[in-house]
Amino acid sequence: MLIDVLPKEHMQQVEHIETWEAAIEFASKPLLEAGYIENVYVKNMIASVNQNGPYIVLMDYFALPHAKAGEGVNQLAMSLLKVNQPVDLKGNPVNIFIVLAAIDADSHMQSLREISRILADEDNYQRFISGDLEQIYQVLQS
Repeated sequence: MLIDVLPKEHMQQVEHIETWEAAIEFASKPLLEAGYIENVYVKNMIASVNQNGPYIVLMDYFALPHAKAGEGVNQLAMSLLKVNQPVDLKGNPVNIFIVLAAIDADSHMQSLREISRILADEDNYQRFISGDLEQIYQVLQS
């Protein structure tokens, strides 16, 4: 289940963050502290956006930072950062960052399918964008 990979303790909410790089770093903190990822993975996520553009912005206000599977990743995990004031990510306003730490090419696919299913529902999407962490967590449990 998605909440097994993205538990409540991996979710954070802040009012404002200055840059998208700082948002990725902040969003990654729960995974770093738990030992699921290493600092190199955070650096790789930022470098990947700088090299490839804002490909991690999957929907309006929603980004899925990730880098090459397995490099600096110790265990499949996700974390979520809700920024109340959207952050500019290379021309795209983003206020939801879900960090994906994949250990291989396949193990994270079920979690991605669940997020896609949840966000395809307009009511769920709006709760992600404008809700608080409790509302987001309730959506993830549905």
